[in-house]
Amino acid sequence: MTIRDHVVMFSGGVGSWAAAKRVAARHGTESMTLLFTDTRMEDADLYRFLTEAAADVGVPVTRLADGRDPWQVFADVKFLGNTRVDPCSRILKRELAAQWLAAHCDPTTTRVYVGIDWTEEHRFTGLRARRAAQGWTYEAPLCDRPYLSKGLMFDQLAEAGIRKPRLYDLGFTHNNCGGFCIKAGHAHFARLLRTLPDRYAYHEQKEAEIRVRLGDVAILRDRADAESSPLTLRAFRERLEAGGAFDEFAIGGCGCFIDDLDDAAA
Repeated sequence: MTIRDHVVMFSGGVGSWAAAKRVAARHGTESMTLLFTDTRMEDADLYRFLTEAAADVGVPVTRLADGRDPWQVFADVKFLGNTRVDPCSRILKRELAAQWLAAHCDPTTTRVYVGIDWTEEHRFTGLRARRAAQGWTYEAPLCDRPYLSKGLMFDQLAEAGIRKPRLYDLGFTHNNCGGFCIKAGHAHFARLLRTLPDRYAYHEQKEAEIRVRLGDVAILRDRADAESSPLTLRAFRERLEAGGAFDEFAIGGCGCFIDDLDDAAA
């Protein structure tokens, strides 16, 4: 077995590509892996981007897949994920990646890289400490100088001849799970409804199905009058269609390899 010394969590976002480019420039590509954990709920354009981005780095993508998508995971564990507990990313991403690392890497020599940039370095600090306690060394190349904005990363993509993932063009802040995320807020789902209504309708139906099994649960929360209660995707859609207000600053979403305080196995 070949031990891989440099493993980049290659999520399909522009940050993971930019991080991989820095790793390749510093260490070469001979012992480098671009590790992609597939939730089976990705936007079709993500796969196009992964192929082109990996070719630009000079390393093929190593794809891992449990076989289920997030809704199948929710049904199996009998729990709908929320902003605090995310069984989907724990099972489909963190645990899957941890199993691969244990089988193919040596924690005494392997370094694992994530695409967190300097604007969220505070999130990386906790991740690095938790992984160090498990024996692994994690790095975030984009927290180092020269600092890059996402706009500059897009400029570099264009210079490399790579079209950015279409979800960014639609205004989404990440390129995972096809624009869906149980950690997302009102503004994010309002965008999903506006730009990809068929995809919103799919998730609305899946939420309705799981409520039959689990009771009054929902992805979103309604915090009107300082009270917090489940807000279904159907009720949220109807509110928007009626011209109702929503929290336009509640974006949230996507911390699959970072926000793992709910599980010790990641």
